[in-house]
Amino acid sequence: MNKNGNKISPKALLHSKWSKVAVTNKEKHFIITVVTFDEQQKVIECVIQAVMTKNEYTIDWRELKDSDKWKIGWQ
Repeated sequence: MNKNGNKISPKALLHSKWSKVAVTNKEKHFIITVVTFDEQQKVIECVIQAVMTKNEYTIDWRELKDSDKWKIGWQ
């Protein structure tokens, strides 16, 4: 993982925008549509949606910290 990883707070995830570094299926730009927390305020579900196709994927939100795979914002 890139040492200069993306800095993100779980509380700021919802509606945040992301760009995938390695584009697959013409899906480059994404938005976080669902973030679910448990009683300890830990993220238990994170859903990311492709802007072009509207496909939704459940991901481990910590993957977004890897700046070799994800860029913050739509780039």
